Amino acid sequence: MTAHQVRTLNALGLLGCCAILIVAFGYQFRLGELPCPLCLLQRSAFAAAGIGFALSVRFGPRTSHYGVVILSAVTGAGISARQVALHVVPGTGGYGSTLFGLHFYTLALIAFAAMIVGVGVLLLGNGAADRVSQDRVEEVGAFGTACLLLFLSVILANAVSTVAECGAGLCPDDPSRYEALDDWLARFRSR
Repeated sequence: MTAHQVRTLNALGLLGCCAILIVAFGYQFRLGELPCPLCLLQRSAFAAAGIGFALSVRFGPRTSHYGVVILSAVTGAGISARQVALHVVPGTGGYGSTLFGLHFYTLALIAFAAMIVGVGVLLLGNGAADRVSQDRVEEVGAFGTACLLLFLSVILANAVSTVAECGAGLCPDDPSRYEALDDWLARFRSR
């Protein structure tokens, strides 16, 4: 693989992380499904994996960047597997809506596993990561820049949403409202 191809694959990986977070964010606002604490941790793992891809897009692929992606995906897979285990017992029901007949935590587990396999393939890709680190760093390009800006926007929106839901304290197990935002608005109205 050429350096440009590897960088494009990293941008696609970053775009995939963005797409997952955007879909979850869309369900949150369109259907009013607030994320539970485990869902928020899974979103954080996707964001952390996205940081590894973003580093490879911005500075060129390096094995350390892929290490960030793999560790984030392994952590996210563990969190997703925990949530799957909580809801796999007959009669417990699932949490939240489904997409393609699967709950989001199940899809997250599949996505984290695919991410680990994909990064493994990139690491085996003829040592392109090692060659790029020795060569001059090429320009990010319009596609890479667009992916980076989208990623920053999605991460910022999710951070604001999480603070509005949980504030500085623990998030509720079964959230029904944006507690911190509602409390702030109630204090503002009482003045």
